[in-house]
Amino acid sequence: ILFLITMMMGTLISISSFSWLSMWMGLEINMLSFIPLMNKSNNSNSSEASLKYFIVQAISSMFILFTVLFTLILWEYIELMKSPLEIIFNSALLTKMGAAPFHFWFPEIIEGLSWMNTLILLTWQKIAPMILIMYNFSLSLFFCFIIITSMLISGMKSWNQVSIKKILAFSSINHIGWMLSMIMFNQSLWIFYFSFYVFVTISLISIFKMLEIETVQALFNIMNSNKTLKLFFFLN
Repeated sequence: ILFLITMMMGTLISISSFSWLSMWMGLEINMLSFIPLMNKSNNSNSSEASLKYFIVQAISSMFILFTVLFTLILWEYIELMKSPLEIIFNSALLTKMGAAPFHFWFPEIIEGLSWMNTLILLTWQKIAPMILIMYNFSLSLFFCFIIITSMLISGMKSWNQVSIKKILAFSSINHIGWMLSMIMFNQSLWIFYFSFYVFVTISLISIFKMLEIETVQALFNIMNSNKTLKLFFFLN
């Protein structure tokens, strides 16, 4: 519970901070609080997932800190360096979130997590990077590329998946694309979209956890024997 509270505090510090350094600190608190939660279940998959998560997040944080310090040190030349620094900064945030084409770590890590941690990674862990991107959002080819890539890759990669967790991961990448496109048109609209996404994800994961469904085959078997559940999944 302590780590859960500090994880939430980290997110809140990030999104409410007035300086880039305190924003970075919030992201670090969030990351370092989530890793013990990932490691809670004593199996090798979760240990491997937490190590991969730490490496990816640490590299992203390093790039964020690099851009922040670079901006502070070379403030007078910022106009010349603004565009590449923005791309590096946003790329780091997108990597933290698991957006394509920085999604390489996301499905693999989710595969090794418990359902509860999967839920946290799919929902809560997206809030801080997404809001920071919203603060820093500018209509550019870079974001158009990210949106299109997220939608295409998630669609293609989820076709031949048998693991429910991986399908949820690719679905999440797809939703990131939609959320970024929402930010492009209306910054408050994505919050509504995200809230709905969280609601659907919670309801799906609750059922998967309750019925211990891990694969698509198991899901179809249960759906064939339970018509109410079948209707619920079609509605979702």
